[in-house]
Amino acid sequence: MVDYDRLVPYGWTEAVASDYLPVLTEGLTPARIVRMDRSECDVVTPSGPARAGCPREITGLCTGDWVGIDTEGMVRQLLPRRSAIMRSSVSGRSVAQVLAANVDTVLICTAADGDVDLGRIERMLALAWESNAQPVVVLTKADAAVDIPLDAVRAVAPGASVLAVSASAGIGLDVLTAMLDGTVALLGPSGAGKSTLANALLGAEVFATNAVRAVDGKGRHTTVHRELRPLPGGGTLIDTPGLRGIGLYDAADGIGKTFSDIESLAAECRFADCVHQTEPGCAVLAALADGTLPERRLASYRKLAKENEWMAARTDKRLAAERAQAWRSITKQQRRLNRERGRR
Repeated sequence: MVDYDRLVPYGWTEAVASDYLPVLTEGLTPARIVRMDRSECDVVTPSGPARAGCPREITGLCTGDWVGIDTEGMVRQLLPRRSAIMRSSVSGRSVAQVLAANVDTVLICTAADGDVDLGRIERMLALAWESNAQPVVVLTKADAAVDIPLDAVRAVAPGASVLAVSASAGIGLDVLTAMLDGTVALLGPSGAGKSTLANALLGAEVFATNAVRAVDGKGRHTTVHRELRPLPGGGTLIDTPGLRGIGLYDAADGIGKTFSDIESLAAECRFADCVHQTEPGCAVLAALADGTLPERRLASYRKLAKENEWMAARTDKRLAAERAQAWRSITKQQRRLNRERGRR
């Protein structure tokens, strides 16, 4: 009999069991990936922690995935993801890179003692909302900040909680801990204090930390792997490396939720196809004129929407090219078979 109790600290619940056990291939054991290393990964199984091999035919595995492994310790099945944080590939190709899977809460970390970039926060919010997880914006290093722009950040994060915390001073951690649900992933640039916050939430020095450079206020990539750990109060936490680039990938819904204020205004425009440029009766332009909608926010909305449309178009072209290549291969093979039949 399989003992699933060892999976409980890593996110196994009755709901997860009801989702995955019916689709798990016979003969395989459920496991969760806690760290990826190219062709191998660390997993936790009903028998305890293990090292598993990842065959080439199962691509795109990442930390947080639930998988099925065989008796030889090989991953043979990727179980359906309930959520996935995805960005466009750093290679610039029109493909997605999965940062973490099966995440319930995303902590978007930004250092409060530096330049709080509202545009970057909006971009990460779009990423988080699109993943089907609940975002929480965390302004870290609150003890070192002179003026924390809580109101400004809350204005660009409708539907998300915004907190100021200090992991080193213990400020705000009790409120943040009460908001954590299920699997929690930390996102943010290097130097945002993600690993320090992760250690505070875990109650132990699990992840290495580095000081931010005094010259330019930037951090170094202390975390180099995405790693999942159980939280002492229940649930799990995934620390991630600092994000330099946050390209959007198929994030129309995430952009809509991030800019729900603009989407609501757009619904009041006179024309359904209003692009908010010079049209009469445009509610968005009216809000811009009376100051209720900042120019910066509308510019950010347009920028992310345009970027997402461009990526979607590139993806469509790539898929079309792949289909054309597959058809050419089939046609070529058919011609070869016809020639061989003609020689007989």
